[in-house]
Amino acid sequence: MSPVLPLRPPSVAWRDPALAFLRPFLDDPTVTDLFVNGDEGLFVDRGDGVVAVPSWRADESDVRRLAVRLVALGGRHLDDASPCVDVRLDRGIRVHAVLFPVATRGTAISIRVPRWDAPDLRRLEETGMFSARARERLEGLVDDRANVLITGATGAGKTTLLSALLARVPHRERLVTIEEVAELRPAHPHHVALEARQPNLEGAGGIGLARLVREALRMRPDRLVLGECRGEELRELLLALNTGHDGGAGTLHARSLSDVPSRLEALGALAGMDAATTARQAQSAVNAVIHVERTSAGRRIAGVGRPLLREGRLSIEPERWT
Repeated sequence: MSPVLPLRPPSVAWRDPALAFLRPFLDDPTVTDLFVNGDEGLFVDRGDGVVAVPSWRADESDVRRLAVRLVALGGRHLDDASPCVDVRLDRGIRVHAVLFPVATRGTAISIRVPRWDAPDLRRLEETGMFSARARERLEGLVDDRANVLITGATGAGKTTLLSALLARVPHRERLVTIEEVAELRPAHPHHVALEARQPNLEGAGGIGLARLVREALRMRPDRLVLGECRGEELRELLLALNTGHDGGAGTLHARSLSDVPSRLEALGALAGMDAATTARQAQSAVNAVIHVERTSAGRRIAGVGRPLLREGRLSIEPERWT
């Protein structure tokens, strides 16, 4: 049984009149995602699948105005010249909007509402994400300063599990996290969060993840964490984990443990590394790969493995944790 979640704290952005009709969903601690698909309706996900909200109605002009307002609250501009924008509001709310006609069926808005209560490993065990034995193994990874890669699809619980692992880190240690959009909020007193910055309309001022990893190394982190590996920043993370920065972590989109090697090779290629170099770096840097997935019964750990080299290629050797 899932524990009762407290109400989310109020958000400055939520008080905006333009968001009045969304407030009941944003205040609901079980809601993880909201979607507006043009004039086709509002959809909400409470962790067990996306369902329509039959009482909600809006035409395309209403949805477009809502998208423009949401993006403006995040300090950016949405128009026909910049029809696709991703912003973060306060409390870690993440908004992505695509205007019609790029979104061919009408302006599309995706709102990710992160958990603010920073669940720990004990609570995730209670929700059924993993067994008591697996929890012991997870705690051991943190205590032993293992380098961990958490994989899974969008919404599978990668960030939630990573936050819980980081909450286990001793309070005397300094956490530095790097994310494209800051979502990690572990219950830890010494947490420094770095967030990438998009370039302005003139194409200047952007700060990417790869640079932020390099900046983080100058901040004397005890634990270096990359919220999500998407491109060339993978090289910077692997190099850091291979040069004494133990206890680090990152997340990666992948469908299964067996897909992780090919995903790493693809990202390594973006950073100018060939498959053999990526394999050697990953096998040396990563101690454990934890794959999470989302099912009708909720989020759970679907597999755990460790990187190995087989004839010069990377593979993930599954391990039993039960």
